[in-house]
Amino acid sequence: MFAKDIMTTAVVTVSEKASVDEAVKKMLDHHVSALPVVGDEDKLVGLISEGDLLRRLQDSDRPRRSWWLELINSPETSAQDYIRARSQRISDVMTRDVISVGEDTPVSEIAGMLEKRRIKRVPVLRDGNVVGIVSRANLVHALAAASDGRLPQPSASDADLRKAVALAIEEVPGAAVNLINFTVENGSVAVWGMADSDFVENAVRVAVENVPGVRHIDVHMGRLPSWGYGI
Repeated sequence: MFAKDIMTTAVVTVSEKASVDEAVKKMLDHHVSALPVVGDEDKLVGLISEGDLLRRLQDSDRPRRSWWLELINSPETSAQDYIRARSQRISDVMTRDVISVGEDTPVSEIAGMLEKRRIKRVPVLRDGNVVGIVSRANLVHALAAASDGRLPQPSASDADLRKAVALAIEEVPGAAVNLINFTVENGSVAVWGMADSDFVENAVRVAVENVPGVRHIDVHMGRLPSWGYGI
């Protein structure tokens, strides 16, 4: 199983030219805790997360260091801290050294990467463009779909079916597609994520059931809170 088999494809991104306030609003509107930052031609240039924003708040509330500590610390470091704490530009606040993977990166490799790097998610790239996100939640969902303790091994026909299912879910009114994930194996589809209501969850079920080639469907969806972040 590879990144392309479990990744969330409806990725919410933000432009590096946007403001920090715009990024925060996007996070809140889409119930996500991080946004890939894209530049020219939608190429990945960074990532802004709740961690970056929390550090920003901590830095802005921190009292000014004494003059002798300023002498010990590099002036360049002090200037960088000042920029990260006060700039309104995403390009000044975002994390630039972003760990990413390709569509054909094995799931086992991604799991090891998340554990070793102590990160929550990795963008999935195709020619430098973001085509998906694999989070810890995606890995858990893939493991949950395993019927006998092994990861599902999608076939070529399952890959085509996955694309059709993704398109069907995108057409469901009110569905938060960036918070919905699914796996496909031998025509069986398992769906996880968040929904605003029972009606939206049932609409997702109906949409998937109507996709030609789907033989069985399991839906495991929670309710979307009015606050907080998703995956």
